[in-house]
Amino acid sequence: MSSIPGVFAAGGVAGCGAVIASHPFETVKIRMQLQGELRKTSSQTRIYNGPLHGLKVILRNEGIRGIYSGFGAGSAYQLLLNGSRIGFYEPIRSTLTSLLYADAKKQSFGINVFSGALSGIIGAVLGSPFFLVKTRMQTYSRVAPMGTQYVYKSTWDALRRVYRVEGLRGLYRGCDAAILRTGVGSSAQLPCYYAAKRVLVERMNMKEGTGLHLVGSSISGCAVCCLMHPVDTIMARMYNQNGTLYRGIFDCLTKTVMTEGLLACYKGFLPHLARILPHTVLTLTIAEQAIAVVKTLERKETDFL
Repeated sequence: MSSIPGVFAAGGVAGCGAVIASHPFETVKIRMQLQGELRKTSSQTRIYNGPLHGLKVILRNEGIRGIYSGFGAGSAYQLLLNGSRIGFYEPIRSTLTSLLYADAKKQSFGINVFSGALSGIIGAVLGSPFFLVKTRMQTYSRVAPMGTQYVYKSTWDALRRVYRVEGLRGLYRGCDAAILRTGVGSSAQLPCYYAAKRVLVERMNMKEGTGLHLVGSSISGCAVCCLMHPVDTIMARMYNQNGTLYRGIFDCLTKTVMTEGLLACYKGFLPHLARILPHTVLTLTIAEQAIAVVKTLERKETDFL
């Protein structure tokens, strides 16, 4: 088993690599989640009508820089989130399993879900300020503004300005929603991934390799998106709010559903699915390869010593 720092680095690198492909759909998703915020459906003007249409509109009006706004903050967030989610999952799982069972390698679905959720929550807390900045930068548009508009020069400029105006509490605005969102997503992602891999190996005779990683991570990505999206919508609105529009998760959920209807929680679902599928596939596939490299390097270092 690789060291925690080694697996953390592998997971972080995998997340940063995946965000290159998934970030444009993340931008579309966030703008669609804020589209028509707290307005009756009948009075809403739809600028973005889906993932591909959203990409087309943003590219036409704002170019590549528009579709990749907040990319630096998004990469920092993925480094911390996936480093924690992948790096801490196995140590937490094996520790809990060894406390309850004689064999630390035994697979318990309940322990796996809890370990995935806890490792994801750690990453969510560490990365929350970067997600806040990413959301605000992706929301900004001179042509088609959605929600509150914040103008920042860079990730570090945003962090400084938020801290100066709102303090540490401002940097962690919406963190409770991030914890819930990531806990839900992480409790499903790795357990579903490993469960899918086991089924594919045992019942379809697939062999360990890239093909198995791709299919397993695709199944995991679909499950995560369905479970996580409503909380993701609430989180995007809480991060982007001006002042104290929402007092908390349930206040935001109540106001959203009462004003826009229950389906408002699934605004931006298709671009979210278009984002999370390649992101999950790339993250888990790259992580598998990166962890193998880490194991090789650590083995060589041990042999050398």
